[in-house]
Amino acid sequence: MRPNVLPSELIRVRSWKEARELEWVGLRAGLVLADSFALLLAFFCSYWIRFETRLPIFYQPESPPVRYYGLLMAALIPVWLLIFAAHRLYAPDHLFHGTSEYMRVIQAASVGMMAAIVASFMEPALVIARGWLLLSWILSIALVGWERFLARRVVYALRARGRLQVPALIIGADEEGRMVAEQLRSSPISGMSLIGVLDPHLPRGKEVLPGLPVLGTPADLPRLVEQLGVREVIVSASALPREALVELFRTFAFHPQVNLRLSSGLYELLATGTEVREVMGVPLLYWRRLRLSPLEQILKAVMDYTMAAGALILLAPLMLLIALAIRLDSPGPVFYRRRVVGLGGKLFDAFKFRTMVVNAEALLEQNPALKEAFRQNYKLRDDPRVTRVGRILRRWSLDELPQLFNVLRGEMSLVGPRMLTPEEISRYGRWALNLLTVKPGITGLWQVSGRADLPYSERVRLDLFYIRNYSLWLDLAILAQTIPAVIRKRGAY
Repeated sequence: MRPNVLPSELIRVRSWKEARELEWVGLRAGLVLADSFALLLAFFCSYWIRFETRLPIFYQPESPPVRYYGLLMAALIPVWLLIFAAHRLYAPDHLFHGTSEYMRVIQAASVGMMAAIVASFMEPALVIARGWLLLSWILSIALVGWERFLARRVVYALRARGRLQVPALIIGADEEGRMVAEQLRSSPISGMSLIGVLDPHLPRGKEVLPGLPVLGTPADLPRLVEQLGVREVIVSASALPREALVELFRTFAFHPQVNLRLSSGLYELLATGTEVREVMGVPLLYWRRLRLSPLEQILKAVMDYTMAAGALILLAPLMLLIALAIRLDSPGPVFYRRRVVGLGGKLFDAFKFRTMVVNAEALLEQNPALKEAFRQNYKLRDDPRVTRVGRILRRWSLDELPQLFNVLRGEMSLVGPRMLTPEEISRYGRWALNLLTVKPGITGLWQVSGRADLPYSERVRLDLFYIRNYSLWLDLAILAQTIPAVIRKRGAY
């Protein structure tokens, strides 16, 4: 046994070095085959539309050149695969990284099509129908993009089962390093499996988090990279002095097998992501105002407005009946306006069907025990202020339907963190800034995970997890789980 190596580490060596390489070789081979099939299908469908449908927009030759285009497809597919590889579409560190992968698909398909056009100009004997070229470009982007989307879902499922993970280390066991570790361990789809921490101050073997021991100091990194097959190293910028950081990057910045990544030192602030821009040769860290790309923002807005408008039209008769029941059950207005904090800290009134008596605040002030219980959780299981109709509405989450108007007004989203009052936001401490980067949602992780049955700390954790990880696909997954969660009525009171 090598010195300074735990037995558990030696066990990991074989599993990471052998299994990881085989898994990634298999994955890349599968992607090449899937891309080849998607391109073949795109070229074939383009041929069928161009020559077989006899659409009047296309010039029709006397006989479709079947053999000619068959040879052309056979020649183009390997060329396009090489172009895909040049655009890093098979590189492990560039795979499955959000919309950037789809943008590379568009770029690679465009380059491939331009290569075919240039070749047709250079060689007069190579005649390619313009309609086929245009259709092939559009369909190749669509089919390869869809195939990559399905591949991503498969890879995420495998990663959730512990497959296709790369061994990773964190340098720095300070608060920043621990927060990064917690985030990565809660997101198995990241593809990183944390095996330990390196810290210059803590003793070897001490657990920073359960199951995450200190494996040594930063000076041990070269040995651990060789022995444990480490491929990802995340450095907490606040844990090391500048000289140590510079030396670390001088040694590993160009290492052929290790990706060295630097945490910003502002983990609790930069929830929406960052980018590095150079200003007069000086690299500066920019904070993105929104986590989503411009295209994703448009798609999310379209989803919010169309689904909210459609829901209001379909649910209008039900909402009228609820309004009538509220007026008949107890005196007071039909709607309740709750002053909450929205995007950028802007205050707005969130609409709800009134579920309490009109003097609810006065009743709370008159009962100190009730007031203290409400202060702790902002929810009461047996709230005496709730009306008879209100209990039914809360049980089925029908009191929140008027918030669809808030969505149409651009103040809320269908999916997002919980609505919070200014007083409640103060409980988030330095994490409060994260809440200002996302619109609150009618539903969210808190809704599908138990609602008021969850302790307040868990609600906070779910809000922060959503803010740091939200995407269109996560929104769609939450929407799909919302109706079953409402039917179960867990935590609805």
